[in-house]
Amino acid sequence: MPEYLETTVDKFIFRVAADRVYSGEGLWVLAEGGNVRIGLSDYLQQRSGDVAFAEVKPVGATLSAGDEVATIETIKVNVVLPSPVTGKVVEVNPSMATAPETVNQDPYGQGWLAVIEAEAWDRDQAGLLSPQAYLEVMRREAEEEVKKL
Repeated sequence: MPEYLETTVDKFIFRVAADRVYSGEGLWVLAEGGNVRIGLSDYLQQRSGDVAFAEVKPVGATLSAGDEVATIETIKVNVVLPSPVTGKVVEVNPSMATAPETVNQDPYGQGWLAVIEAEAWDRDQAGLLSPQAYLEVMRREAEEEVKKL
C-alpha cells in the first residue's frame, strides 16, 4: 500500500501515490524491474468521470513516448492517453475489458492499465514528474477548473 500526498480543492480531495512518477497528462508510472506499470492518477479519473469503456493497446504493441496507449470513454469525455514511456506493451489489465470502472474504484491499485517493457526508462523517467511536482501541477489545474464552475 503506497503512501499518499493529498490536497483538497473546493470540496474535492485528490491523492497522489508517493511511490511512482507522473506524466503531465496525469498518468502514473511505477517501475517494476525492467518494466513499468501505468495507470490514471486519482485527479485524472475524478476529472474525467466514471469510466464506461477503456481500450488499451494490445500486448505486443510498440510505442514511443507520446503515442496513444489507451483511450477511455466516460459520460463526460473521451480521453486519449499518451504513453509516458517508449517500449512494448507486455501486459494489459484484463479488468479493462470487463470492469473498466476499476479505474475509478482503485486508480493506484487494481485499476492499472498496462505493463510496458521500457526501452529507454532512464531517458523517459527524466521527463516525468515527481509525486510532489505532479501534486503542484494537479492542484493548479484543479483550482483553475473550480474557477470555471
